[in-house]
Amino acid sequence: MRGASLLQRRQARLAYAMVAPASLLILLIYIGPMIAVALASVTDYTLISDYWEWVGFDNYIRMFGDAQFKNALRNTAIYAAVFLPCAFIIPLWLAIAIQRRRQFRSFFEILYFMPVTSTLTAMALVWSALMDSRQGILNEWLGNFGLGPVNFLGSPEVVLFSLAGISVWAIIGFNMVLFIAGLTAIPRSLYDAARIDGADHPIDEFLRITWPALAPTSVFVAVTSSITAFKLFDTVAILTQGQPAHASEVFLYLTFLEGFEYFNMGYAAALSVFFLGVIFVFALIQTLLADRAAH
Repeated sequence: MRGASLLQRRQARLAYAMVAPASLLILLIYIGPMIAVALASVTDYTLISDYWEWVGFDNYIRMFGDAQFKNALRNTAIYAAVFLPCAFIIPLWLAIAIQRRRQFRSFFEILYFMPVTSTLTAMALVWSALMDSRQGILNEWLGNFGLGPVNFLGSPEVVLFSLAGISVWAIIGFNMVLFIAGLTAIPRSLYDAARIDGADHPIDEFLRITWPALAPTSVFVAVTSSITAFKLFDTVAILTQGQPAHASEVFLYLTFLEGFEYFNMGYAAALSVFFLGVIFVFALIQTLLADRAAH
């Protein structure tokens, strides 16, 4: 017994020693900066002064009375409301369509996945040319149908929809591959049994077999897509800089402006803490609801 106990202690020490580097790295890269941001959010620290004081929750009080904060929150919500359904439904439909194909399946998988391998910063410039209100090819196509021209990136009413379209284009391939992996894991025997029970229509198969079996994959896609929606920054910084008339000034871009343009790092840290809390709550609600539906 003593020998077994000694062996267990040695194995435990070895296990702790093996996970220690990864744990330390996580602490330095993730936990440490999060604590630093949380502490900075209760100060009036700026990049243009070495003097700072503890201000408690003044930054958070200021946040909820700030018109720019409310505007950025509204813009982010509108963008997410457009982006999330498209980033979920379109890849799911493509995955089911490709999964049923026997010919050229690999070709279509590579074709739809190519945007994921592209640098979004570079592709944003390409989309800027495509959406140009004067010489863009999209407006040229709309003109063939007697529509337009549409100022995709210069109209306050259209700019968020345009940014959502670019983001959907960039994420479709990634989510599609996830759904294909989930579909591949579903045993064919379930579909055979469903046909015997009378579920021979594709819609019946989807509702009775495919959708319930895809619940874990759907939860993962929904959570990651939600985080992506709230993390919109790069395309805004490259294409619109929050314009026109602050119509595309989303939450992360406002945080960037406060921290690195106006040098209000304390207030920017408070915005970051709020942003982290919103993502956590949103992901938690989605996970709980999806798990309950799956069970």
